[in-house]
Amino acid sequence: MKLGFALLSSLSGAFGMSIPADSEIGTNVLSKARRLDEEVDITWVAGYDIKFNGCHTVAQWNNDEDDGEDDVRVQTKRLVRFRLCPAGYCSDDSAYGCKEGYGDYVVDMDTFVESFLENKQEYLNQKCETFVENGGCYCEDNGDDQFDEEQCMNTCYSSNGMNYCIEDEDELNVNEYAACAEYDPPEANNYYNRKLEEEEVAYFLGPYCAEQGGSIHLGLFTEETCTNFADSDGGRTTFESISNGQAMPYSAYSSTSLVDSNCWSCERKDEENGYYNAYKELNEMCETLYPTSAKCEEHLSVDYPNENACNYLEGIKMVRSSGVIYSGSSSKNKVASAFIGIFAVSFILLGAYVYYLKSKLDRGRINLSD
Repeated sequence: MKLGFALLSSLSGAFGMSIPADSEIGTNVLSKARRLDEEVDITWVAGYDIKFNGCHTVAQWNNDEDDGEDDVRVQTKRLVRFRLCPAGYCSDDSAYGCKEGYGDYVVDMDTFVESFLENKQEYLNQKCETFVENGGCYCEDNGDDQFDEEQCMNTCYSSNGMNYCIEDEDELNVNEYAACAEYDPPEANNYYNRKLEEEEVAYFLGPYCAEQGGSIHLGLFTEETCTNFADSDGGRTTFESISNGQAMPYSAYSSTSLVDSNCWSCERKDEENGYYNAYKELNEMCETLYPTSAKCEEHLSVDYPNENACNYLEGIKMVRSSGVIYSGSSSKNKVASAFIGIFAVSFILLGAYVYYLKSKLDRGRINLSD
């Protein structure tokens, strides 16, 4: 990855311009550089916790020549920022997780969400299995003809606050839409589904960044890049219409984010015993996210910190209300500063002139009284 950013710096200097990491040239260079990270020992990451810090969106032109005229010409590149904190020093309640010994990273949203959801699902499955193995639920068949083991287990899970262990076939499997994918509505003979079949209309479900950049929601879109919403409320109304009234989970009107802000360990647990090994091993989530991310490790206590993405990460702190970030230089606009200065001086002079007129008028009133 260091070589990749070094190449970007060399290209930028050669052409006298800045080449963003999310540009076509930058993407090609960095994709080749990521192969080098795979040869580097990153087992030390197992000693850290990962913390979601937010997301942002970059609008970019679609240069795919194979796309037809009706395809989206301006696509949105959604990115996630996360932090690695030393294990045991990461706080769920803190927005950043930790203030010392950390590294900051940015990665494609689809990659982050998919890895995060898979890791969380594995964690919950292990938690459910451990609960049952430790005698949390007693649902053995006692010879009663009316005994339903599945119902018994679901009742046990619900009474212990573990509804995530209950499998519901009618519930939307969010993991299938961690990246933008075509949505297949439930089969039913209603007006909207018949209309979809007759007109051959397709909808796509996928994650997107909230306006304030602090959460990730699911949205329904009209094309495969998940750029154009199906309606003005993030596709929620259309989703309910074609899903027989089923509410869209993790929508913008929900208080729950698709990705939570808890601290998640990068260490792999023993699959059989459910506890951490004596020798730390990296789990699949962090093993995927770390090599493919842009890095700023200036505060990280490692032998060879990667600081090539620090300037980029510094430039994405400002998020517009539209959700599109300003990723250019953070330097002040000289023209805007000049107008602000002129306005400030004019305001002060005007105030002084008003005060002068008021004082003169007051003196005139005093003379008339005399």
